[in-house]
Amino acid sequence: MLNLRMDNFMVELKDGSLKNVGPTNKKGTAKLFNVESAEAREFGDKRVKLVFEDEDGNEVQVALFPDHVRKIADEIETLEEDSPVFE
Repeated sequence: MLNLRMDNFMVELKDGSLKNVGPTNKKGTAKLFNVESAEAREFGDKRVKLVFEDEDGNEVQVALFPDHVRKIADEIETLEEDSPVFE
């Protein structure tokens, strides 16, 4: 299930094209639940792309620099040691 929240978001649909309407202060949040597949791969010369897909084919991609990936890997390792989630 893909959940999108858009704040201050307004677009105009004209002749099949989307056009920004109003100021450029838009914000968005995307959440993907019930992930069926997850993978990590190189993205360009300096980043790692994490790709998550649910059973309906919704996909979220996140490109991170290596220091962020290492931090997440360390946090997962700590969870594996301390959290009942991995039991």
